[in-house]
Amino acid sequence: MQTLDEEKVTAPFSAGQGRTQVRVPAGACDCHVHVYDGRVPAVPGARLMPPDANVADYRQLQRRTGTERVVFVTPSTYGTDNRPMCQALAGYGDGSRGVAVVDELVGDAELQMLHAAGVRGIRLNLSLGVVNSPQQLETLAARAAPYGWHLQLLAAPDVLAALENQLLQLPVPVVFDHLGRIPPSLAQRHPAHRLIHRLLDAGRAWVKLSGSYIVSEAGPPAYADVAPLARGYLQAALERVVWGSDWPHASATAGHQPLPDDAQQMELLAQWAGDTAALRRVLVDNPAVLYGFDLPSRKGQP
Repeated sequence: MQTLDEEKVTAPFSAGQGRTQVRVPAGACDCHVHVYDGRVPAVPGARLMPPDANVADYRQLQRRTGTERVVFVTPSTYGTDNRPMCQALAGYGDGSRGVAVVDELVGDAELQMLHAAGVRGIRLNLSLGVVNSPQQLETLAARAAPYGWHLQLLAAPDVLAALENQLLQLPVPVVFDHLGRIPPSLAQRHPAHRLIHRLLDAGRAWVKLSGSYIVSEAGPPAYADVAPLARGYLQAALERVVWGSDWPHASATAGHQPLPDDAQQMELLAQWAGDTAALRRVLVDNPAVLYGFDLPSRKGQP
């Protein structure tokens, strides 16, 4: 039972209050978080300009979600400027990894520096990003391969479907964030959804159960239409699904969706997973494989 103080726990850019009711396993990882720093200029054409959100703010969120590890992802706001993300890695320390945004001109020295900082993937944001294009897909995958990195992709369903041939041939795994950006009403019907499942079946892809508040057409509080989409991914490839809060919810702070309750997001994940073993797989074991974390001891854990 929560104490009165626990019931009042809040965090910046997160609706609601209180800790999640889920028994979150030790070493749980939030695999999709952004940080923002107004001192760093936005890239020309950036469409999301959230207020500052830093590591200290995020640690307040962890009191609500129960996670211990984190993956910081460079947001579209900064283009290929990875300084805020790298500063977050340094500020958080052990238990953090990063996903960077680069273009085809990135040099080996920068890639080596990013790897040493904790970066384990390259993100191509073909939805809101202004520095990436589909033409960079194969080049950036080839640059990621020597480091054992993955390629993280965000694209509208029609764009994603058009990339099928290239995605099937890439030398690195593809991580689809925000549930593949598939609106639930298009699941089972759109070629992009079938492509994601084809890649999952082949062992060539991962899916982040992040951004449910973005893809949902039903909306809060239950985001009920997302459940079949999420469970479909879990049933297809439980060993290649991870979870992310998408804090600080840049599109929601911009007014595009209601601000989600992150403790409730964890509770929705537990419902989708169905049992403690599957929940641990998504929150602990799978992130350890994808991002190179050590597995924590399971002593005393379910």
